[in-house]
Amino acid sequence: MALFFDAAWFDARLGERGLSRDAMAAVAGLSGADLALVFKDQREISAAEVAIFAELLGAEPAEVASRAGISTPVPGQAGDADARIAALERRVAALEAEVARLRGG
Repeated sequence: MALFFDAAWFDARLGERGLSRDAMAAVAGLSGADLALVFKDQREISAAEVAIFAELLGAEPAEVASRAGISTPVPGQAGDADARIAALERRVAALEAEVARLRGG
């Protein structure tokens, strides 16, 4: 479990961008319940999620990782390949779903 998740910082960054926690969850492919656990310091975020949150919030990944807790991985560090693959697989699945929707099926 991550320690010391800075919920106030994340909420402030979301507010600056006119975004909600629901938007943050959706972009990261998380349920609202999963993101609530993150904000309550009961679920760690992965390096892939750090990268997604950083892009969404307009922040550096290292800053997001630092604000997410002391054990949060920073994207690009050794061992991050699995997280990047998982993120890419989620994006491909979302794109395939959108193509199917546009095709009417």
